[in-house]
Amino acid sequence: MQPTAQQDIQGPLPRGLAGAIRQTAADIAKLLKDASDTTVPVPDSQWTVGEAAAHLALANELMAHLASGQARPYGDGTPQSLAAANAQSLTVFAERRAQPLASMIVEQAAAFLDAADRAASDESAPALVTPLGPMDRHVLASYLLTHMLGHGYDLARALNRPHMIDHDRVGLCMPFMLSVMPRVADTAAIAGLSVRYAIRLRGGPAFGVSLDDGAVHVTPAPPRRPDCTILIEPVTFLLIALGRRNPWRAIGRGQVVAWGRKPWLAPRFPTLFTAP
Repeated sequence: MQPTAQQDIQGPLPRGLAGAIRQTAADIAKLLKDASDTTVPVPDSQWTVGEAAAHLALANELMAHLASGQARPYGDGTPQSLAAANAQSLTVFAERRAQPLASMIVEQAAAFLDAADRAASDESAPALVTPLGPMDRHVLASYLLTHMLGHGYDLARALNRPHMIDHDRVGLCMPFMLSVMPRVADTAAIAGLSVRYAIRLRGGPAFGVSLDDGAVHVTPAPPRRPDCTILIEPVTFLLIALGRRNPWRAIGRGQVVAWGRKPWLAPRFPTLFTAP
């Protein structure tokens, strides 16, 4: 695949992306400021609210450093190495109080945007080395937003508050999602599989994913003759892609519809990838 990540590094961020990053950081900060106890466990996670917030604060700082061109090794891109790097960073960074973490999340999101803005006019700016491979600053910004939304959703669940994921923000996550899909494919799951998927987000973009015996090709438009077309509600797509929602439950609720020559391949699609 020639990922969508290979866009021009120069120029401002795509319309709405900077605002979505700022607003998501502010939404997460509000969740934390309203939290009376950061030792509350996060559902379906080994972390507490304080640990998840600390991870977000550190991740935003990491992204800001990467956007400024600093080298920050952080695992080798595999789920195991990223989990180990996360655990190590939380061991070293002991802050778990809501107010300082909320402030750091907002400040480092702003630092990222400042760094991306400064780099916009730098014609010599190279692709950035990230925990999930080389990216330009546009896709890295989409990565930052996606990461904050995933953990922001976790915090909202833990604190019994509404989450901040919406249709528009999902659309801004798509450059990262399309870029990273080949890298997070489960090699065992895709071995020997040949199929062409068309993925359509209801009221939003559509893209194609073709698998051919271990090779993954992602295109910004669906294939002309897909084997399986999946129509999915956008927020549901992101939550399934990030491992936060059960695809069978989403199908049962009518949030996912499939058709084509091989519609039975629809439930298999999310199992072909490891959540980034």
